[in-house]
Amino acid sequence: MVDVDTLLLVHAASTWAMVGLIWFVQVAHYPLFAAIGRAEFPRYQVWNVRATSFVVGPLLAAEGASALGLLVLVGGTIVWTGSVLLALIWLSTAFLQVPCHARLERGFDAATAARLVRTNWIRTIGWTGRGACALGLVVERAAV
Repeated sequence: MVDVDTLLLVHAASTWAMVGLIWFVQVAHYPLFAAIGRAEFPRYQVWNVRATSFVVGPLLAAEGASALGLLVLVGGTIVWTGSVLLALIWLSTAFLQVPCHARLERGFDAATAARLVRTNWIRTIGWTGRGACALGLVVERAAV
């Protein structure tokens, strides 16, 4: 049996790690793409996607598994709200950001980079909302 407090700790930690990471990506990382030389950019982008996946993959797995666990074991408005936000983040990633990254692997394109920064606000706002939900769950659980 999974301990709800441990599950909540994993959830809050992985979610807030993603909140910090997505704000860094939004404000610093993606805008810096324009500073990389055009000749080096395709190689850089392939490396960037691989390295980012190595960092983000375990966090996404922990966040997703803990969100599912909280849905099953706890439920409630905050858990459902956070889960809907996570679904929107994943849909945005699959249908907006991944295609931009794939295009950028073929070479730097200012319009594609700008689209990546613009559409990434969906994930930035979504994860910030998830962070608020996770904090709300911790506060709610502490009050019990």
